[in-house]
Amino acid sequence: MKSVLFERKSLHPAPIERRELPEAAARSIRTLAHEIAVTLGPDPAISHTLAYPVLLRHIETRYRELPDAVHEAMCAPATSAGVSIIGTVPLTDAELGPTPRDWQQAAAWGGDARRCASSFELDIAMLLLARCAGEPFGWQGQQAGRLVNNIVPSPGHEQEQTGASSTALLAPHTEDAFHPDRANLLMLGCLRNPDGVGTTVSSVRRVELAARQRELLREARLPILPDLSYGTDFPASPSPAIPTLGGDVDGLTLRFDPAYTPLEDADDEFRAAYQHLADELERVCTTAALTPGELLLVDNDVVVHGRVPFTPRYDGTDRWLKRVNIRLPQRRRAEAEAAEDGYGQRIVAPFRTQLGHRR
Repeated sequence: MKSVLFERKSLHPAPIERRELPEAAARSIRTLAHEIAVTLGPDPAISHTLAYPVLLRHIETRYRELPDAVHEAMCAPATSAGVSIIGTVPLTDAELGPTPRDWQQAAAWGGDARRCASSFELDIAMLLLARCAGEPFGWQGQQAGRLVNNIVPSPGHEQEQTGASSTALLAPHTEDAFHPDRANLLMLGCLRNPDGVGTTVSSVRRVELAARQRELLREARLPILPDLSYGTDFPASPSPAIPTLGGDVDGLTLRFDPAYTPLEDADDEFRAAYQHLADELERVCTTAALTPGELLLVDNDVVVHGRVPFTPRYDGTDRWLKRVNIRLPQRRRAEAEAAEDGYGQRIVAPFRTQLGHRR
């Protein structure tokens, strides 16, 4: 779909809510993560997926030790923009080592202090923060089920519509829009971003749609397919059509991923309504160029996110983010989603308190 987002690189415009952590509270995150890392020791079996019982027990029993200021900062975004920037967790570039060339290398280095002294500790910090917000989880079919994903530019993937891309615009999308168990919140933590590469965010609650457009986009017309990070081997059963818009007039929600939606199968009226929604999301787009130690908390039920293009160097200095999916057990989703099979993709949810659909 047509887009002019290539030039969006402004730094934290006013519409994004910002939450500053007091220095002592920010330090406490690293201190607690370091204590847990030292207690567990350098064990590749633990750092590989992070879904290791002894680590999970530490996260579950100790995240409450973080100061109230941390817990308050990790609440879901409070404005119609659906996004918060949280700053800043202490971090130095020297402790990171080189940016890995792909998520496999990042996972392998996480348990190797010679390669990246702090990667495992920062994974723990991300899990502690995510547990303050809700219930962190991963995907069996994505990054080997890791609870904390590493987002780095990878050779050979430059033009894909996945987090491993770089020179292509990563189109605005709902994270894992194809799946009924997609995250309520998405947390991105910046480790390195020397070129000020921007993450784009747009809220459906700031768009303007005519009544007929809303009506069309609430109908289940087209499926959304899994993105390439899940592979290409999916069940041959028919893909279910899903509505693009949900919620009510005052609290719209959306599932939006044009790169993986077969729009050519829709009629002209629906495609026009969908394009208008895309244009509106572009109109209200804001860009956050995260700096090391900053977190971006995105309401995945309300906001689509993407990334402006950049040219990777593959010399160990490229942009490096960590990502965690978070479930909010108090939210409920449309009952119709319970019938979706999610193309056979299953979540890794060690902190899940109950099953069933939300909102």
